[in-house]
Amino acid sequence: MIIGVPKEIKDQEFRVALTPAGTRALLKAGHRVVVEAGAGTGSGLDDAQYTQAGAEIVSEKALVFDRADLIVKVKEPLPAEYALLKKGQALFTYLHLAADRRLTETLLEREIFAIAYETVESADGSRPILRPMSEVAGRLAVQIGAHYLERVHGGRGVLLGGVPGVPNGKVVIIGAGVVGTEATHIAVGFGARVVVANLHRDRLEMLEALYRGRVTTMVANADWIEQQVIDADLVIGAVLVPGGRAPKVVSRDAVGRMKKGAVIVDVSVDQGGCIETIRPTSHSDPVYVVDGVLHYAVPNMPGIVPETSTFALTNASFPFILRLAELGPEHAVRSDPALAKGLNLAFGRITHRAVAEAFGMTYAPGVGA
Repeated sequence: MIIGVPKEIKDQEFRVALTPAGTRALLKAGHRVVVEAGAGTGSGLDDAQYTQAGAEIVSEKALVFDRADLIVKVKEPLPAEYALLKKGQALFTYLHLAADRRLTETLLEREIFAIAYETVESADGSRPILRPMSEVAGRLAVQIGAHYLERVHGGRGVLLGGVPGVPNGKVVIIGAGVVGTEATHIAVGFGARVVVANLHRDRLEMLEALYRGRVTTMVANADWIEQQVIDADLVIGAVLVPGGRAPKVVSRDAVGRMKKGAVIVDVSVDQGGCIETIRPTSHSDPVYVVDGVLHYAVPNMPGIVPETSTFALTNASFPFILRLAELGPEHAVRSDPALAKGLNLAFGRITHRAVAEAFGMTYAPGVGA
């Protein structure tokens, strides 16, 4: 099989979907790898390393798409790449289709066999490829929030850890999955007052056991979330509906009642966001202000720490890439339940229920599996 690795074009996205070590393993298994020149440079991986591993380096992105049976990326194809996709081609990347109707329709029209990193699911319910980037994003969320709370960056001028005689900053984290748990870890480390809301008690019990009174937890309900958000210095949105759009759990009215100079970091923006006032931003223009509250909503947060993120991502994704190459995408999906859960689109039909429901389209269970 020919595996294509294009250079990412999303704003300041420096990750790459395959390392030279992964390239070498694919070549050893009898496959070919075509890499766009400069694809790994942002992660400290130069073209010479890929060449030494046996990859073919090409200067044009179009050549990668034209030659490859399977395209592996980090982020979803952008409009500039739509025309490069070949009919029936296999695509393995983060897709987040429920928040992007145009991309969904394009992939359906081209009958792309689309497997989403974020919906690959193991037998225990965990998401092995989503997890490492959620860990990175959760940790970054507090770091970024603390940065924008500084007065010179437009914030209230609050130090999350406080000092003796002055209250610590308050961080409200909505969702206690991987992102929320990692954000909690960092916020507690900063010395902030931390409040975590989640729908299910088991995650809250885990946090209580870990932090022994250093975190306030509550089973999520709209009134309690609103009360906590209004009093927060930093709000982190960490709501996940696997494959589907995130529900709006913080209203425009609540945002309008927050402290001026408070900060919202919505990590769930790649699934539409859980804050009513949120819209996607970019690393080049990361924040905007609504009612005096700073909003940070960059969908590819881990892209700014690529030397950590690329290796964390490829450690998780490579075994699946190898399986797709060895068995072929269709047979790999049929034989691997985790990859079957990852399949979002096949043969021009939607194979993931949450994506179909997001757009009121027909769900085609079992297609390709």
